[in-house]
Amino acid sequence: MTDTYLTIQKSAEGLFKDKGSKFFAYAFPITTEEEVKQHITNLKKQHHGARHWCYGFRLGADKKLFRANDDGEPSGTAGKPILNQIISTDLTDVLVVVVRYFGGTLLGTSGLIQAYKTAATDALQQATVVAKYITQTCKVNFNTEVTNLVMRYLKEFDAEIIEHAFDTENEIIFTIRLSYTEKLRTLLKENNINCKII
Repeated sequence: MTDTYLTIQKSAEGLFKDKGSKFFAYAFPITTEEEVKQHITNLKKQHHGARHWCYGFRLGADKKLFRANDDGEPSGTAGKPILNQIISTDLTDVLVVVVRYFGGTLLGTSGLIQAYKTAATDALQQATVVAKYITQTCKVNFNTEVTNLVMRYLKEFDAEIIEHAFDTENEIIFTIRLSYTEKLRTLLKENNINCKII
């Protein structure tokens, strides 16, 4: 099982023009559906003279949550072509919004599909794609004498410490790359150190 997925590092913009219509495309890294609403609200303020704010997004490392919205354009001509560009680049945790200013000439179904697809592609091509890891949160309890050993293992496996309490009974909560979890737990267990997935 792979524990990596691709997303974009920061927002990016694209543009496509056809027969007087302008299609401004915006790609955003997102982690929740709430962020989708926020970005669209902001773009509506920024482009209050536009006709349509169409979008597609995909969320989650498993890529199972996705939506497409035509925002008044003929069904399947805007949201789906945008979403398909996110899917074809294998990205997730990404929102692409294409804002259309109507230029007075109708583009027809195939013209619209091409325009939204091209604008979305342009924005995604301007974005920096990064690989992220699916992580697991764990908790380790240990005695003071093995502190150095525990810290060494955590460093070795690139674990990110979230919180720690050093007292008579030491405890560290950390996140670790999913594919490293079992290896680390096995090593700790061999030293009689309890590590739980939480």
